[in-house]
Amino acid sequence: MTWPVQRWLVSPTYPERVKLAQELGLSPLTVQILFDRGLQTAAEIQGFFDPHQEPLPPPFPDFTDLPVAVDILAEAAKRQQNIAICGDYDADGMTSTSLLLRLLRGVGAQADYAIPSRMREGYGINERIVQEFYEQGIDIIITVDNGIAAHAPIALARELGMTVIVTDHHEPPAELPPAHAILNPRLIPADSPYSSLAGVGVAYLLGLGVAERLGYGEDLTEPLLELCTLGTIADIAPLTGVNRRWVQQGLRLLTRSRLLGVRTLIQVAGLGTAQELNPDHVGFQIGPRINAVGRIGDPQVVIELFTTEDETLALQRAEECEATNLRRRQLCSQIEQEAIGICEQQPPDFSQEPVLVLVQPGWHHGVIGIVASRLVERYGVPVFLGTYEDEAQTVIRGSARGIPEFHVYEALHASGEFLERYGGHRAAGGFTLSAAHFSQWRERLQSFGRQCLQPHHLRPLVELHAQAQLGELTLTLYDELQRLQPYGMANPAPQFWSQRVRVVEQQVMGKEKNHAKLTVTDGTGEKKVLAWNWAPHVPLPEWLDMAYTLRPNEFQGQTTLELQLLGVRYPIPQLEIKPAPAHAHTPLCMPLENLEQLLRQNTDKKLLLYGYQRPELPHHPHLDYDRPRGTYGALILWSLPPAPIYLRWLVAVAQPKILYVHDVHAHIPPLPTVAQVHRWVWETLRQPNPHPWNLLALGQQHWVSPQVWIAGLRELGYNSQDWAETQSVQGELAELNAWYHTPLAELPTLWHRP
Repeated sequence: MTWPVQRWLVSPTYPERVKLAQELGLSPLTVQILFDRGLQTAAEIQGFFDPHQEPLPPPFPDFTDLPVAVDILAEAAKRQQNIAICGDYDADGMTSTSLLLRLLRGVGAQADYAIPSRMREGYGINERIVQEFYEQGIDIIITVDNGIAAHAPIALARELGMTVIVTDHHEPPAELPPAHAILNPRLIPADSPYSSLAGVGVAYLLGLGVAERLGYGEDLTEPLLELCTLGTIADIAPLTGVNRRWVQQGLRLLTRSRLLGVRTLIQVAGLGTAQELNPDHVGFQIGPRINAVGRIGDPQVVIELFTTEDETLALQRAEECEATNLRRRQLCSQIEQEAIGICEQQPPDFSQEPVLVLVQPGWHHGVIGIVASRLVERYGVPVFLGTYEDEAQTVIRGSARGIPEFHVYEALHASGEFLERYGGHRAAGGFTLSAAHFSQWRERLQSFGRQCLQPHHLRPLVELHAQAQLGELTLTLYDELQRLQPYGMANPAPQFWSQRVRVVEQQVMGKEKNHAKLTVTDGTGEKKVLAWNWAPHVPLPEWLDMAYTLRPNEFQGQTTLELQLLGVRYPIPQLEIKPAPAHAHTPLCMPLENLEQLLRQNTDKKLLLYGYQRPELPHHPHLDYDRPRGTYGALILWSLPPAPIYLRWLVAVAQPKILYVHDVHAHIPPLPTVAQVHRWVWETLRQPNPHPWNLLALGQQHWVSPQVWIAGLRELGYNSQDWAETQSVQGELAELNAWYHTPLAELPTLWHRP
């Protein structure tokens, strides 16, 4: 193995895509990707390409409290009541806060804000903030991107006579807080186009309603869509439904932003010359500069940046975002290298402890979630990172990131008796616990992981949407795929794979010689492949399956299509199980007590001795072993073969009149572990062999059934619609064990089974 071992999740191929592709005038590859995203009719595809062709349904039927919230804020603006926004310190919360501040101040309302301290208080509105709002004479509180679970603080606000509007998008608890109005897409029908809104999307809906009620138009609301777009992408909200529609519009606005702070941040981030911004620009360049401030700085910097009209202040705040992001990157790199160093010094045994849990003093809590995500990508396992909140190291606070088969929140809930606080969802979470409970909590986590994770789950995951031949990959296809933009959560950039490509050229490149460039062909076309950070894995074998994305390359006025490498694996094997010849009889089945006596009584007959650890008897010239070479008077089973198909094959080829069965239950081959099966399959994949795998021969070599091999291939990320259905390797080994204990009386019935 000369490269990272990955787990490929390959989408099924949809045969019906070809006819629909012809109908729509699209490439079958494009339609395959759309099918994979649940768009399987011409109308659905046209609606996805042009989400603006149909008017949006009004949000009021879904958000039943929206008219109430609009009435409260419109009346507050007219009466000059004091409004306070309680936001959050991530990009979603800060853009939400900025959006409503601009809106409320734009309609003449008295509005201010507060954001809890990430390090001292943690997420969400709390009783301290409520008490301060009361002392400041606040009449109305609006929560953005938080509040749905803040029952006690909101109850306190009600007791103090304040009106409360909750706007949030997190999972609601069984008992909702006693707010005057609650806007949360998790409380509306799942098929609503508004059901996947981020917190900033909910704030935007509320802002549109207030502006319309008070008679304000696009001059006020259009810039708000820019902030909605920034927050939606940075929060990794699904880019489907209304999110897709708004982000498409918002990206066009961002390119020529009307917001001074946004223009300044774009310029400082080095994107001032971009002809058109896309979600990657926001997600990987603008968003991190916003998020960094919330993680390790003061959120007020971002709020002032997005609400100021002062050029000097805007530049100062944008440069603070830039400096904070640089520090955030340094902290992330430092913590990541320390975590990797710990793993290299004491390599984890993920087969026994499938969850990576690391706690170290001095790590900055604001960035360990980012590092946890990077370690998930590196090791392919759930990662829980923590650091100490106090110098005495008595309290641990941390962040967690998961993999698809591991539900982070359920894991925290299962270990909740040892935690002081926890929260999250399937993919991520946060937790706080006493250091005295760390060992017990860690073991509970590992126990949860062992219950839901198999060894084949614990590898970096690559999701592949379509199989392609290199000749299908053209600039025309690339341009066609741009109609799927904007890419993001629930609508990722297409990732392809090609089977059995030949590497005809490979070389190391880059200033530090840490990258590689390949030339590959598959008989239908030839492509250049850029492989970032793959120099340590060069040279690669001549034949490979390859995963990649498409990448246009402009050079001297010419544009060509290149591939960007995601991963490689040994080529998917062809499998062969030689069918047994037809046989006309069922041999007489008899027990055998004494092998030497049988051989003395049958000196004139050819006999075939077969089985695990069967003896070698050189003084019997008419005795053959294991593989039939003609026909025989008798077949002697020292043990059962690895599956019924072997027994049928042996009888069909040897055509014995009698089947003698020794004490086969005393000669049962030891069952391998799942890890051993994976290793056998992987080692066989590594061997260059253009011929189909003979599963009968491979199974005989290790005394396992063909189904075990096929299950092993599937668990290493290989699959084919032509292969027989199987259970997991663990399940097939259990079936194999049951077969080796088959009652002898059942053997004669095998030849009559279909």
